[in-house]
Amino acid sequence: MKLLLASQSPRRKELLSSLGFKFEVVKIDCEEILPENIKIEDAAAYLSDLKAEAFRSLEANEVLLTADTVVAIDHQILGKPKDEADAFKMLQSLSGRTHQVYTGITIKTANKSFTETDVADVTLDQLTDEEINYYIQNYKPFDKAGSYGIQEWLGMAKIRSLTGSFYTIMGLPTHLVYKILKETALI
Repeated sequence: MKLLLASQSPRRKELLSSLGFKFEVVKIDCEEILPENIKIEDAAAYLSDLKAEAFRSLEANEVLLTADTVVAIDHQILGKPKDEADAFKMLQSLSGRTHQVYTGITIKTANKSFTETDVADVTLDQLTDEEINYYIQNYKPFDKAGSYGIQEWLGMAKIRSLTGSFYTIMGLPTHLVYKILKETALI
């Protein structure tokens, strides 16, 4: 089987490679718009499935992997920041609090599709305005849901605790990907 990763994320590429899988990166053009009344816990899986459905028809020997990560706090989804001010506001809202990170994955073949979501709780220490500005200026988190990457300075210096998979927070629940691909003999 030929594994196709539909993600431009360097983190997802690194994680899938570290799992020992050989794959080809493919691009999907898909407008990621959530339905108005979707439950937060369903959003990441919805977007992952939406991407998989937007891809061309798969050949019999192909397996497609899509993923999406959603950060939520106070019953509100924090997407990717539009600019520095948006990133600052998001990080201020996470400061000293616990939030949830949901990553949904879809693994699809020509005749089957599996979609699952994993969730992790992340508690940050208090962030000063100076720390937030330092992080934004030095790490440019504009491609990250919630305006941060756990593998970067903010994750190393300011995460007090987490419950769940580190890799789910990083953007790919590797344990689910491995389990589905191996148990279903897709790879």
